[in-house]
Amino acid sequence: MKSKGLYPKLELNTFQETPEMKDSVIYHRFDGASSIEKPHSHDFFVLLLFEKGSGIHSIDFIDHKVNSSQIHILFPGQIHKWDLGTETLGHKLIIGKHLFERAAASVSFSVARYNQHSVINLEPEVFRKVVAEFLLIQKELGAQPVFWDVISLRCSLIATMVHHQAERVFEDMIQLRNNPVLYHFHNLVEQHFREHKSVSFYAEQLNVTPNYLSILCKKKFRMPAIALIQQRVILEAKKLIHASDISVKEIAFELGFRELAHFSFFFKSKTGLSPRQYQNQLQ
Repeated sequence: MKSKGLYPKLELNTFQETPEMKDSVIYHRFDGASSIEKPHSHDFFVLLLFEKGSGIHSIDFIDHKVNSSQIHILFPGQIHKWDLGTETLGHKLIIGKHLFERAAASVSFSVARYNQHSVINLEPEVFRKVVAEFLLIQKELGAQPVFWDVISLRCSLIATMVHHQAERVFEDMIQLRNNPVLYHFHNLVEQHFREHKSVSFYAEQLNVTPNYLSILCKKKFRMPAIALIQQRVILEAKKLIHASDISVKEIAFELGFRELAHFSFFFKSKTGLSPRQYQNQLQ
């Protein structure tokens, strides 16, 4: 594969993935204030490593305070915007979906596990190692020819270090690691929430009873299984309203609702607004 080279002036909100990008990586160092006011999504992975920083980075409608020694993870399809302060200094890796999914597969680096943990504070030693890998990827991208297998291995190292750090920090990720039923439930929801919204479907796939699955979720995550499924549906609905030009009716169909009225009732029951009211509020 030909190298895409370095893009020092690349802006995340203007870059679009091409077919050639699916197995590519782009490195960019950023310095100073930056603002992206309109929430948007990407078709690739983005890793943002902050040496220094201030401001707010909103990911999937959760505001995160930007600080030093942080890594911010954006999965394909996640919605984000930011307002970064003048002292911000960091590194950005834009990684094609296919390459990163292969590189991170061994550590279960999936959106199902990182939905609520897009921002991770790194311990000093871990941070130094991750910075070193970012810079080695930058150096490799500037070589001729580019050894994509080496870059893939370095992406895998980054994913592994970040994953281990996250599991040390976040209790719910420890619960997923230690409980195969919950781990597979989260992954199944991520795969099937558009078509299947009943606890019974997931319980059947997991060979447990719906009641047992709900009790397990309540015990570990303080909410029943149905609430976790509905939470994922609402998140996707908000993403589509924010970052796409399709109609509310099309969004309802995309999320598996046969009737617009059913989708509108569901959305309002969870947010307090109808989909059109939510859309008008944004405009």
